[in-house]
Amino acid sequence: MPTSSPSASPSVSPATEPSFALRGTRWLAVGSLIGLIVLGLAWELWLAPLREGGSWWAIKVLPLTIPLAGLLKNRMYTYRWVSLLVWLYFTEGVVRATSESGTSAWLAALEVLLCVALFVACALHVRMRLRAAGKEAVAADVARSARP
Repeated sequence: MPTSSPSASPSVSPATEPSFALRGTRWLAVGSLIGLIVLGLAWELWLAPLREGGSWWAIKVLPLTIPLAGLLKNRMYTYRWVSLLVWLYFTEGVVRATSESGTSAWLAALEVLLCVALFVACALHVRMRLRAAGKEAVAADVARSARP
């Protein structure tokens, strides 16, 4: 019966292993997105709903659930469009933080912080992945984007 030695096990080369910063931006993006979903639901259903007993405004988190699978699968295209989608929620947070008071204002400020974290994580993640991929990948990405 053969025994396996540590040197016989397959190893991941450093070139294919994602960097600590790249993994960090990925998990910051996923965490911020999940945070926005949970905050939106809790805000509109329990913490400070627009109407007593909960509000239908809780459905505003549905668009945020769509990109979750893409971020978990580490799809570059998802990081790109989420960085645009998040500005809708950022705008809502800024408006509600400045126009409401009490708990709603604090929840809106938290929404703004989560949106900024999500945007920064997505932008840095895309930038680092393109830099790591090299000039050939950037040229192919530009060519693919230029197609009609």
